[in-house]
Amino acid sequence: MTGEGVPIGRRVAYLRVRRKLSQQSCADRLGKSKSWVDKVERGVRPLERVSTIREVAAVLRVDAATLLGPDARPAGAAERTEGVARIRAALSTYGLTPGRDLPPDRLGQAVGHAWSTYRYARYPQLVEQLPALLTDVQHTQTRDRTLDRAAVVDAYRVTAALLTKLDEASLAWLAADRAMTAATGDRTLLACAAVQLGPVLRASARARSVLLAAAYRIGPRDPDSGTPGELSLCGTLLAQAALTAARAGNARAAGELLYEAGEMAARVGDGHDHHRTAFGPAAVNVARVVAAVDLGDGAAAVTGHEKAIQGEGWRWLPLEHRAAHLVDAARAYLMVGDAESAAKVLVRADRLAPAEIRHRPAAGNLVAQVARHADAAALIAPLARALGID
Repeated sequence: MTGEGVPIGRRVAYLRVRRKLSQQSCADRLGKSKSWVDKVERGVRPLERVSTIREVAAVLRVDAATLLGPDARPAGAAERTEGVARIRAALSTYGLTPGRDLPPDRLGQAVGHAWSTYRYARYPQLVEQLPALLTDVQHTQTRDRTLDRAAVVDAYRVTAALLTKLDEASLAWLAADRAMTAATGDRTLLACAAVQLGPVLRASARARSVLLAAAYRIGPRDPDSGTPGELSLCGTLLAQAALTAARAGNARAAGELLYEAGEMAARVGDGHDHHRTAFGPAAVNVARVVAAVDLGDGAAAVTGHEKAIQGEGWRWLPLEHRAAHLVDAARAYLMVGDAESAAKVLVRADRLAPAEIRHRPAAGNLVAQVARHADAAALIAPLARALGID
């Protein structure tokens, strides 16, 4: 009765009867009416909210996955959708919804914690944190015009970064645009905000010119005299511009921009996170792999990947950066027909940062694609099952 194709309402009814509960008893334990339970079981009232599904599962003494059966993956999507809806609502308040007046040090700590959560690829937790953080940031900003704008810009930046991961492009653009607006008049903050424009605008024809303008505005005239922060921002923006060129099929421009970024990275070195860029030689090597994939050169991407993960700087990259790179490496292996290696790097990414695979729609689609290859099926099967992929 709880198998494939059975509506969730019928599963609830089956499990309730198996627990020897009447509709009224079940309703009492849930704090609902008997009519509510009856409508859920008949499919008249959809059971969509993740929190409610968990409450029903607890009363029926099963876990949510058992209750959902083959619908486990859509439930994950439902949880993401709920979280994104709360972030959208927070972005829509414009500081008009009551929030906390946080002193600058506490606001900075809260934003820093959000970035740490992102760097460790704890996306579900960040989805939960951001609505309150955005409300507080916007509320404090409207009441204190002397507020340090760096915290405001960084709050919108981390929001844009997360939403990009979740394939919420239009909302990510809104957050990135808010960051740009908050940064107006400060060339360093504008460069910081522009960093998040790269992933958001990568498919846009105008993206490269925007990123290059931001890069050369912050970049020092003489790289040898530039500060690590300036070089990190400029180099990151150049690398982002290179990826937009690669997406457009312009291999020459991509190569030239990555070379320039690499020169700056050599001056900065690995193991730093100036302005939350994690910029250095390792980051540029990873960008070269993405560019090769987007240019359709799977062999170069595979070679670049295998070289990148051997470098000393690899372990200094944030967890989310390394896991995201492994997803790109899986794409490269598929391009050269090596589904087994694609499966291995996806499993490695899942062990390193599970949310990078389990909460990114693009990664889930890639797992499904790899699982269709017979030579990779056994390796990827447990991960595919965890994602609800048959």
